[in-house]
Amino acid sequence: MKKSFFWFFLTACLLSCSVKPKGPFYPPDEPGPPDYSKPEHWAALPTKMDPADRTPNATFKDRQATAQVDVFFLHPTTYTGERGQKSWNASLEDEKVNQKTDQKAILNQASIFNGAGRVYAPRYRQAHLHVFYAKKEKEKPAAGKAYELAYQDIKAAFEYYLQHFNKGRPIIIASHSQGTGHAIRLLQEFFDGTDLQKQLVAAYLIGWPVSKEDFKHIEVCQTPDETGCFCSWRTFKKGYYPKRFYQKNNHTAVTNPLTWTTDETFAPKELNEGSVLRKFNVVHPHLVDAQVHDGLLWVDKPKFPGSFFFMTKVYHIADLNFFYVNTRKNAQLRAEAFLKIWSH
Repeated sequence: MKKSFFWFFLTACLLSCSVKPKGPFYPPDEPGPPDYSKPEHWAALPTKMDPADRTPNATFKDRQATAQVDVFFLHPTTYTGERGQKSWNASLEDEKVNQKTDQKAILNQASIFNGAGRVYAPRYRQAHLHVFYAKKEKEKPAAGKAYELAYQDIKAAFEYYLQHFNKGRPIIIASHSQGTGHAIRLLQEFFDGTDLQKQLVAAYLIGWPVSKEDFKHIEVCQTPDETGCFCSWRTFKKGYYPKRFYQKNNHTAVTNPLTWTTDETFAPKELNEGSVLRKFNVVHPHLVDAQVHDGLLWVDKPKFPGSFFFMTKVYHIADLNFFYVNTRKNAQLRAEAFLKIWSH
């Protein structure tokens, strides 16, 4: 347990110490834009073995082979910059980045959804972490171009998915952090008020502030089994207000992942059916509680051996890990509810 939380703390430190891109924007070197007809340009596909197929223990089953629903998952930033990585966007051939994506985001986040649907997760030339912290005026144009390039890859992946894989099946959109920033735009362009919205089971837009006004026709989910809606949360220690991405009395949508409502009723940790941390094959029940508060999701500091070393108040990296089992079961519930309506 101590090692699991130390990993979260260490990862946060590594992110803050990343190597920043140098100079003006330029696309990464070869191989250029992804070719989504190639399996290697997908971090997860239901037709190949990948970390999205795994489950924490035998209690949970990978149901992709029989699932009637698809999951389109957009992973968070894993391109944080190391020595020699100077581009504003990750290369598709950067094995260190791909490995980090697979063994962290795909394993710990995308795998949540393999009980509800077939998981598709594209690789994309993600923007460097520094894009979100660029303050110098000379850096902002490059940061904007890098972020746009990442979205264009995701858009191309989704168009390929619709043309070659979907075949009219219901869709769950799931994402975290940078992935959620792109998922919002994807929903706006492809789902909001279009015929495709009829196929939307739900969207899990995690780790990024999502405004209640971001969509015209897609509402915030208000009940655990509601469909065609979206859920969103960002996790912080109770009492903490982040300096970035926070405004008092804002319109940020927040879902409590223990009750699946948006009210500010406190949900005790006894409702938390299980968290999954660094040791993926161990499920920790009743680890954290949850309460919606003014655009944030607050949780009490988890108690565990060695918690003295767990000093961060930003639980961003654990947004989904803390609520792994509850999110998994909720995706299954919404998929089942959607299919009942779909079949009629």
